[in-house]
Amino acid sequence: MGENFKALSSYERALEIQTIALPPNHPDLAHSYNNIGTVHQNMDEYPKALSFYERALEIQTIGLSPNHPDLANSYNNIGNVYKNMGENSKALSFYERALKIQTIGLSPNHPDLAHSYNNIGNVYKNMGENSKALSSYERALEIQTTALPPNHPDLARSYNNMGNVHQNMDEYSKALSS
Repeated sequence: MGENFKALSSYERALEIQTIALPPNHPDLAHSYNNIGTVHQNMDEYPKALSFYERALEIQTIGLSPNHPDLANSYNNIGNVYKNMGENSKALSFYERALKIQTIGLSPNHPDLAHSYNNIGNVYKNMGENSKALSSYERALEIQTTALPPNHPDLARSYNNMGNVHQNMDEYSKALSS
């Protein structure tokens, strides 16, 4: 917990300096707001995290092109907070926005797409929509097997996600083979 407070103090000091030195909608401010939001999220302070992530998104929406990858990161950040708060439909909406931007701006097998598909799958799993969750996890794994080395930890995460869904569906033999 102490490291979070140290990080928060540093990020807040950076933001103070940037607020003085930069125009009000400079993209560097958005990075600082996202960093502060991440610390609050790590400390389970979700309303604070959400506030900082929303401010970052507001700045990015003004200063960046509509399909800039930083926007997708902010949408994913906001989606993560809503997921952690148990607001799955809101989380899904933000994850889908992130995926839409990534689909336009990134190559079809970029690992960030897999990350978004896993996020979407997690929300569907939380909502009990196992077939949609499985479909999202399978798409993530498809991308990862193309884009990542065979022993990358993200592959293990996707296999675990798929196994969990198969288990939820009482498909134990498939769960064991995932």
